[in-house]
Amino acid sequence: MPHNRRITVPREVPTGPVILTFTPAISKKPRMTEEEEIEHINRNADRLNAEALDVLSYQVPLWDGD
Repeated sequence: MPHNRRITVPREVPTGPVILTFTPAISKKPRMTEEEEIEHINRNADRLNAEALDVLSYQVPLWDGD
């Protein structure tokens, strides 16, 4: 979360257990078309492949290979 966002709680909130709910601002981002999605993936392919290899390097074998 960015450092410049603050949560302020009104003084009227009672002490003790309180349930806070957050409602996201309504700003629906239009979905990408399939062509835009492919372009985005291709533009970021090197970074995505490096990230996938990094994640795979943390996996352990699930069996001994016997």
